[in-house]
Amino acid sequence: MDSADTQATLQHQFPTRGVVLAATPLGNIDDASQRLQHALANADVIAAEDTRRTRALAAALGVEPRGKIISNFDHNEEQRRDELLVAARNGVVLVVTDAGMPIVSDPGLSLVAAAHDAGVPVTCLPGPSAVTTALALSGLHVGHFIFDGFAPRKAGAREAWLKELVHQPRAVCFFESPHRLAQTLADAASVLGRDRRAAVCRELTKTYEEVKRATLGELAEWAKDGVRGEVTVVIEGGDAATAEPEDLVELVLELVSGGMRMKDAVKTIAKQHGVKSGELYDLAQEARSAE
Repeated sequence: MDSADTQATLQHQFPTRGVVLAATPLGNIDDASQRLQHALANADVIAAEDTRRTRALAAALGVEPRGKIISNFDHNEEQRRDELLVAARNGVVLVVTDAGMPIVSDPGLSLVAAAHDAGVPVTCLPGPSAVTTALALSGLHVGHFIFDGFAPRKAGAREAWLKELVHQPRAVCFFESPHRLAQTLADAASVLGRDRRAAVCRELTKTYEEVKRATLGELAEWAKDGVRGEVTVVIEGGDAATAEPEDLVELVLELVSGGMRMKDAVKTIAKQHGVKSGELYDLAQEARSAE
């Protein structure tokens, strides 16, 4: 198919109105699809996480957007929603982020949810994703996985989150700041065990791409020297829990004595050990009343 035929096909497939989500390159410009280039050139409005980066992307692709480019990021997307929804009723609103797929730990959800509720068409131009790229590169068992966005910043929240993964049989994929990576890996080694396998994927698709695959203990030591760039981490799943509810009552009461509400303590322990919260709650209440 020659260039003219390709452009005709792309134009025929391009919607006349609605919201279009489009994945953008993680780093390698050659990962931009022809559909993305066509959308950048023909959308009526481009809702961009960073307008400067989107203009730079279009320029690198040799595209001259005909539509208006407006900012749509974490702190203003709620305010932008109604304006963009009106635009999507009458034309095409293209939603892009700095890299990867919108909504996946990036802006876009507010508009897409509103569009669905209002009956405005929503479609997606698939493409690069740090999540699936890291999972594929990890060399770990990732046939079943969960994605947890960014790891919690605060130590207490991070420890609680990691404890939920102790008996999680699925691999977990998450993003982390290079400045917090060493501490997060050290905490993960402490909570999940130093021998649990993981992979740190850095600067995906870029010139200095690196995948470090080892145990959590080894990765924690490696990261002490400092890591740069954008980081995605994959940790292999653990063994499913075999504990009985009555064996977990003391753990619940420990959390309660530390100031956590009974309901929240039960939910946390039940999730960690794969048991039903109802029975555990009754047992914990009974044990607490007997004290």
